Amino acid sequence: MYNVMLADDDYPVIELLSEAIDWDGLGFRLMGTHENGQSAWEQAQREAPDVLITDIGMPKMDGLELTALIKELKPDVRVAILSCHNEFQYAQQAMRLNVQDYLLKDTLDPENMVELLKKFKQSMDEEKQTGWENNRMKHLIGETRELRKEQSLKNLIHQPLLSRDQWRSEAEEYGLLAEGEACLPVLCIVENYRQVNCRFFSEQTLRFALSNVMNEMLRGMRQRVLYVGYQARISFLLFSYKPDLKTNIYAEASASLHSVRATMESVLKIHMSFLIGESETNPGGLKRRLSELLESEEQLFYLEPGGIAKMQKQEKRSGEQNLFQLYNQASTELKEVLLGKPSDSEAAVVEKWISLIRRERYPSETVKNWVLKLLLDLKLKLHTMQSVSSAYSADTLHKEIVEIGSLSELGDWLLQHLKAMTVSKSTEAAWGKRPEVAEACKYVSLRLNSRITLDEVADHLHLNASYFSRLFKKETGINFIVYVTRQKMELAKELLDGTRLTVGEICEQLGYDNQSYFIKTFKSHVGVTPNEYRG
Repeated sequence: MYNVMLADDDYPVIELLSEAIDWDGLGFRLMGTHENGQSAWEQAQREAPDVLITDIGMPKMDGLELTALIKELKPDVRVAILSCHNEFQYAQQAMRLNVQDYLLKDTLDPENMVELLKKFKQSMDEEKQTGWENNRMKHLIGETRELRKEQSLKNLIHQPLLSRDQWRSEAEEYGLLAEGEACLPVLCIVENYRQVNCRFFSEQTLRFALSNVMNEMLRGMRQRVLYVGYQARISFLLFSYKPDLKTNIYAEASASLHSVRATMESVLKIHMSFLIGESETNPGGLKRRLSELLESEEQLFYLEPGGIAKMQKQEKRSGEQNLFQLYNQASTELKEVLLGKPSDSEAAVVEKWISLIRRERYPSETVKNWVLKLLLDLKLKLHTMQSVSSAYSADTLHKEIVEIGSLSELGDWLLQHLKAMTVSKSTEAAWGKRPEVAEACKYVSLRLNSRITLDEVADHLHLNASYFSRLFKKETGINFIVYVTRQKMELAKELLDGTRLTVGEICEQLGYDNQSYFIKTFKSHVGVTPNEYRG
């Protein structure tokens, strides 16, 4: 008997498959049904399934993340994806975490699932007869090849190039720099890396998912492109081509990068930007160009979200003194906003200063120091530091800001903390000075882009969940979950008013996996749908 796990937040689908299929008769045991990916993953860690049947869009953890995690646990698991999207045939070609099949829920027929299960059972029976070790060995060989490819590139970049012939011989395995060919390197950057890494639970899982999606997608491209990992946040795409007058490699690469970006957003919900280097025909030149891309911190810092740009020579700019001459003005404007004096919103003030910094192109290190000093001084002036837990200490804030890779991310980070400070002031004024409640509100305001539970916040405060729930209700007059939802809906209104983000993008930004649920929640709180509100 083989174990089957069902994961889908659409209960009628689970009910249909559970009841309509003779699992025992087919040689399967239905080990569990789950309405979210996190619940399925928790059971999988105790007992891994032989077959996973999963939806894509689910609360807490989506089906693609669940698939990647279970495949780390059990590489030979069979996977069938259920999808509501009839355009998912593109993802079929682009994304293979060795997923065996895709079924559209709109036309789902239990008989089709029965046929698929029979194929699964036959292949698993055959593997048992020939030895599953062969498949495991293939998986390990694939992993080893990726590691060798990555190490070979790192050696080229960071080690002396003692023998060009030896490196050429090594590169031939990957189809790089063949006779008469050139290579165009592109640096790939994962945006909002801290949040993405948290969503994938580990750097290893994130790199595994990126590598699988990239390699499968590149196999279907007309161009020859090699994907090479470097770090979890950055990686390389290497375009191989024969130079001639008819080939505009920059235009062709740019078109391919648009496709890569769209696929990463739709399949893994990862936003990426790209920096295109200079073409080279020999190992020494490629080594130089790769190093230049890695050293382009300033251009990367000012790259727009989702940007695809050519690498430019970096100009040395002093700029530090000029920026700090504006410090008192920025500090005064932000303090007035936080104190509730007639002024623009936090978002408007932050956008003003971010735009000025982008226009003047101050050194990135100077900008980070300037923003960190602003935030710490504001916290001190507004007397919020003493009620801020160690999670938001100066040391932690410094570590957070060091990891930020772009000016856009830095602006979002600053705005997030300013909103938390605004909540702190309002809670102290409205609800007294119970530090637990004020701290809970600040914790919520800093994490409105993720799912927040009562247990999670109670654990953060080192309180019993039931006690915290009663305390919060007593102090605020409302249930904690209701408070969280209200905060998310208020932020949704701000995003609808002040940005061009689509409803789907706002839904994702607020940590909702199910757009229908988000729209329903918004309407129950505001009285109209998001589109009606924006109209």
